[in-house]
Amino acid sequence: MPLGVRSIVCRQAVELVTAYIEGTLSRRERRRFEAHIAQCPHCHEYLAQMRATIALAGTVKEEDLGPEARQDLITLYRRWKADGQTDGPGDD
Repeated sequence: MPLGVRSIVCRQAVELVTAYIEGTLSRRERRRFEAHIAQCPHCHEYLAQMRATIALAGTVKEEDLGPEARQDLITLYRRWKADGQTDGPGDD
C-alpha cells in the first residue's frame, strides 16, 4: 500500500461496497478498498455476492413481483424514508 494511505477494516469495506461498484469512490478510497479486498477473503466474497445480487436484481421486472412482495418493498421504503433518510441506503 502506498505510503500515507491507511488501511481499512472490514466494517469500512462493507460500507464502501456500493460506492465502489458504482465507481464513485475517490482514487484514494478506491486504492484503500482494493488493498483490503485483495487481502481479505471474506470481504472479497462479499463484493462478489453484491455484484451477483445486483446482476440478478437487474433482471427483475415489476410484473415479476407478486402483490405481497411489492407491498413489502413499499413498506420498507416508507419506513426508510420515515427514519429521516435523505440519501440512498449506504450513502454517507
